[in-house]
Amino acid sequence: MNDLTRLLNSIQLGDTTASGELQRLVYEELHKLAAQKMACESPGQTLQATSLVHEAWLRRRKKAARHGGHLERVTASAMDIAADADDRLLVIHEALERLAAHDALKAELVKLRYFVGLTIDQAAQVLGISEATAKRHWAYARAWLYREIEHI
Repeated sequence: MNDLTRLLNSIQLGDTTASGELQRLVYEELHKLAAQKMACESPGQTLQATSLVHEAWLRRRKKAARHGGHLERVTASAMDIAADADDRLLVIHEALERLAAHDALKAELVKLRYFVGLTIDQAAQVLGISEATAKRHWAYARAWLYREIEHI
């Protein structure tokens, strides 16, 4: 078993020191790759392998945070709702009413998509908004409703 596999297994078993070792191992490997890449560059290059690794790490970290890296992804299957349960339907209805009070357009989009069965494009045309805006509203409304229904 190589070091990487051993460390991953240790992390999975709850070893708190293994993650630091894994990070060190990955850093060393990235540094080797950066050094190889920098060796192919023209002479007089001021960027060093260490700087290249740090820059790449910071950019990756910044992009991850900017694109919701700290948020938990919720799939549509996690939001499956059983329509045959009356009490569940009542919870959905109440959550939709709260969404309508918060943002009527997003609530209307949910009704068109969920109850009428329109596509994003069709619902956008009915509401007089762009397809991109409809997609953003749909994602927001699903997350908002999921949070509301989950707390009940």
